[in-house]
Amino acid sequence: MKRALVIVLAIFFTIGLVYSQVYKGKGRAFGVVTDEEGNPLEGVTVKLFYVKEQQGFSVKTDKDGKWIASWIRGGQWYIDFEKIGYAPKKITVELQEFQKNPEIKIALKKIEGLVVTDEIKEKLEAGNKLFEEQKYDEARAVYEKILADNPDAYPIWKNVGNCYFAQEKYDLAEQAYLKILEKDPNNADALVSIGNTYQNRGQTEKAFEWYGKVDIDKITDPVVIYNVGTIYYNSGQFKEALAYYQKAVERDKTFTDALYQLGLTYLNLQKNQEAIETFEQYLKIDPDSQRAAQVRAFLSYLKK
Repeated sequence: MKRALVIVLAIFFTIGLVYSQVYKGKGRAFGVVTDEEGNPLEGVTVKLFYVKEQQGFSVKTDKDGKWIASWIRGGQWYIDFEKIGYAPKKITVELQEFQKNPEIKIALKKIEGLVVTDEIKEKLEAGNKLFEEQKYDEARAVYEKILADNPDAYPIWKNVGNCYFAQEKYDLAEQAYLKILEKDPNNADALVSIGNTYQNRGQTEKAFEWYGKVDIDKITDPVVIYNVGTIYYNSGQFKEALAYYQKAVERDKTFTDALYQLGLTYLNLQKNQEAIETFEQYLKIDPDSQRAAQVRAFLSYLKK
């Protein structure tokens, strides 16, 4: 009885192995991945998916950008190429099992910011959830583990810095943001974030040094642009504030806070006609609020 049980279990286990690797055969696929300049890319995840059996596996490129997938069956395959910092690419190929397949050459496009791959998306979302729950130490541990496993994901150092910033550990926050600048010296978000650490430490001049390094055109978030403008405005540096408020409104024409502050800045610079045009634009978006009443009062004064 025991022998029969062992045989049944052995057969079941063998079937399980065969089923779990139905994409396996005697074929081989190979290729090379480079950037747009032709430089080899190491550590690219190459995901191969056998369409017929709806199964697959992954390999990674070596230091020469080369990858090999051995023991595969012939037929249609989906192949995905993913690397942090590069736009992912998907292809469909017909692979042969008993003939040599041609080399697959792929060039990935470098992009700004972080493209989250499937490998880290779930972990990043878990870290963000902890951050929203104000569990900053736990969130930071998640972010740091992602970075340890994926060094190319350096923009996530901003998340680490934000955890320290929320805890008012501004020195440690600065150190985290500086990690981004080691890879991307002109990263606008990191430069602004470092400036913010000095602003919150009461070192306004030092903060402005960092803000002054920012190429305003590189900041995509209108709220970030607005916040920097407001720091300049509150310090009486209206010309500098003007540039930021103008850019914030350019990024989001319905951003009422930025429109309001832009109008006030024009007033302080004695550019009355520009202030009138800005306040009139404000009222088209927000005609009924308490602040709208203030805007009408400004307009009445300016038009006298």
